[in-house]
Amino acid sequence: MRQIFLTNRKNNMTTLNVISLGAGVQSSVMALMAAHGELPRPDCAIFADTQWEPQGVYDHLDWLESVVTNPLLVDNTFPIYRVTKGNIRQAMIDGRGMNGDRFSSVPFFTSANGKSTMGQRSCTVEYKIAPIRKKIRSLLGIKYRKKVPKGVIVNQWIGISTDEASRMKPAREKWLINTWPLIDAGMSRQDCKQWFKERYPDRVLSKSACIGCPFHNTAGWRDMKMNDPKSFADAVEVDIAIRDNGKNGNKQYMHTSLKALSEVDFRNLEDKGQINMFENECEGMCGV
Repeated sequence: MRQIFLTNRKNNMTTLNVISLGAGVQSSVMALMAAHGELPRPDCAIFADTQWEPQGVYDHLDWLESVVTNPLLVDNTFPIYRVTKGNIRQAMIDGRGMNGDRFSSVPFFTSANGKSTMGQRSCTVEYKIAPIRKKIRSLLGIKYRKKVPKGVIVNQWIGISTDEASRMKPAREKWLINTWPLIDAGMSRQDCKQWFKERYPDRVLSKSACIGCPFHNTAGWRDMKMNDPKSFADAVEVDIAIRDNGKNGNKQYMHTSLKALSEVDFRNLEDKGQINMFENECEGMCGV
């Protein structure tokens, strides 16, 4: 495979600059800013596909790729690589992980002492972080579990904005350095939306997250039910299928109410004839 890293000959350092691309609001804007020369040119972007994103996300990713790889449209072109560990939807239904072990990486809700409790989450690591790490190693020509040589540094761009600064965390590997260009630019999520609107007024940014992610809040589920009924029907189907896959025989659910998705009342206050004093917009935080 072609190695695309850059070599800094001044100090003999090998440096790879990678965008961790979730195809949501922040990472999409970050990639476009780099393509338009408002951020330094990265070597590539990597999208980890759980194979269960809304179709709108895949359509947006296709468009994004058509822009950042076209020298007639942008100043700085770079490739977008798509990687996957497998189909998380099927793993949920089977109740098994990719290695045949009991599947418990998605934090579904179960009942503990009469209260709704969220399970432990490892799906982000398994289906997002690990496949990207694997691709980075491949680009560097370093096999899995082989030690990364000294002098190799990977700058991983993470699409976290100023209003999400609490999510900033360093990478565990010494050779991998997480960077936050949007934080450095002082941009909030709303700033990202405005930047995109000014340059692409005829397009809408996607909200990236697995269709059946239990981190969807009520507004998110409601938006899906109203505006993407096909995805919502898919989530309802899987929600039923996972019911008996919990540990120790516990029932598990996608929604915190411990009700089937098809039975949850997602209406907001306006729908119920009341005044809503708050802006009820989903600020999906998983796939940035």
